Amino acid sequence: MKRFLSPVLATVLTSSCYAESTPQHHPGAEEFAERAADEFQLPATEVLELLQQAQFRQSIVDAISRPAEAKPWYQYRPIFITDQRIRGGVDFWRDNDARIAAAAEQYGVDPQIIVAIIGVETFYGRITGGYRVLDALATLSFYYPATGNDRSAFFSSELMHFLVLGQEEGIPVTEVTGSYAGAMGLGQFMPSSYREYAVDLDGDGRRDLWSSLDDIIGSVANYLHRHGWKHGEPVAVGAIRRDNADDSLIARRNFKPESTVGELAEKGFATEADVGADEPAAVLSLEEADGDSLWLTFDNFYVITRYNRSPLYAMAVYQLSQAILAGMED
Repeated sequence: MKRFLSPVLATVLTSSCYAESTPQHHPGAEEFAERAADEFQLPATEVLELLQQAQFRQSIVDAISRPAEAKPWYQYRPIFITDQRIRGGVDFWRDNDARIAAAAEQYGVDPQIIVAIIGVETFYGRITGGYRVLDALATLSFYYPATGNDRSAFFSSELMHFLVLGQEEGIPVTEVTGSYAGAMGLGQFMPSSYREYAVDLDGDGRRDLWSSLDDIIGSVANYLHRHGWKHGEPVAVGAIRRDNADDSLIARRNFKPESTVGELAEKGFATEADVGADEPAAVLSLEEADGDSLWLTFDNFYVITRYNRSPLYAMAVYQLSQAILAGMED
């Protein structure tokens, strides 16, 4: 049987970082190790050794309890739609024009969306997160806060994928850093998404989402492609609320279009944008400082919510992409 620990990971186990830390005993760690052995044939003893290195972080619990996506749109938007982030996107696109064009063509994804996702996620690599991924995923697996929406099972699954990913890609799992939620690299992939959607576009035999711009750009494009992105199709357009509007049609959680533009117009949500009446669409309301803004969103908007389920995130990506595209045309 293949050993769980690669030479890189075995070295990490005896590193000074490990030697100087106090072994942690997490509630449920033994059951987790048994599942790792049963489901992925990872040696339970070695899994426990790794988990003993995972440190509980109160700051991670605090962060997951107050995500940015809980803000109203008028406070969320200025975080990401800034002159600096727009200029950074234009520079990133121009510096990597050939890579972005190749990935966009191979996967059928609009290039400005690829750039905007990397811009929103990590400011084009400037902010990739300072938490050890092992700490983040263990904290959220074993100590998820009482928020009324227990996601510990999700993070336990991601922790399992992370350990498997370490074996598959030779990643030093006790050293890798990322977001407070355990997302990694310039595209901020969770471990399960890394395993499923990351690609080796530079052909060096590894899927590297930290330092290979070919792999990073290609992986973001592949993620969107696999979730059904339609090149050149609309993402969102402004909507007008008529007096007869049926507010029950405003999407709250699921942004998969279930009506058409024409049907929504008949029920009080019209648009002056040039989109076909048969185009599938949903209605989105965003909280502004002086009232709500209304949008019709399309299949491509829904695809962005597969990257991050928040409609605020998806709208920020879209609006940043449009600003970057305009900057490229100047």
